[in-house]
Amino acid sequence: MTEVATARRSRITPEREAELYESVLDLLREVGYDALTMDAVAARTRSSKATLYRQWGGKAELVAKAMRHNKPGGSATEVDTGSLKGDLHAIVEHSDDCEMEQNAALMRGLAMAMHGNPDLLQAFREHLIEPEMAEFQSVIQRAVARGEISADNPAFGFVKHMLIGGFMARTLIDEQPPTQEFVLSYIDAVVLPALGVPTA
Repeated sequence: MTEVATARRSRITPEREAELYESVLDLLREVGYDALTMDAVAARTRSSKATLYRQWGGKAELVAKAMRHNKPGGSATEVDTGSLKGDLHAIVEHSDDCEMEQNAALMRGLAMAMHGNPDLLQAFREHLIEPEMAEFQSVIQRAVARGEISADNPAFGFVKHMLIGGFMARTLIDEQPPTQEFVLSYIDAVVLPALGVPTA
């Protein structure tokens, strides 16, 4: 039964899947998560609801996977410049300012929706947050292996919180969208010094 279910879920081509995800994100930007319906997705993408539910199970999983697919630059584990500063800068530079602003706006709206929707929260944990954090952790562990940072540094366990907090707080505190320049400066001024990494 598992093989049959997997076969059914893999009939959509990668090109078609990418097209569907783009349409889902467009709808999210237009109406927000709560007002987004599978009927609207089906109409926008010229799909049947049966196909959507068979492939993704429901709205929460579809939205989480669309956000994951929208992550620019591929996997963070593919970045290896030889230094932690270089790796973090390279990851940030995969996104231009427009992409950062759009993603920040989407995440703010979805973060609010997650508070009252355990299905959406679980889908985001499973398909977006946990995979991204695992990838990021591998970048940090590589820096430990190179001897750049110490695994017993008190800041070691808070790097993810610093990066996410800085990204989201840019709009909340400064009322400005995050930009490459801001995030790179934040990494050099806050994250790397906390880890004991020279930024010069």
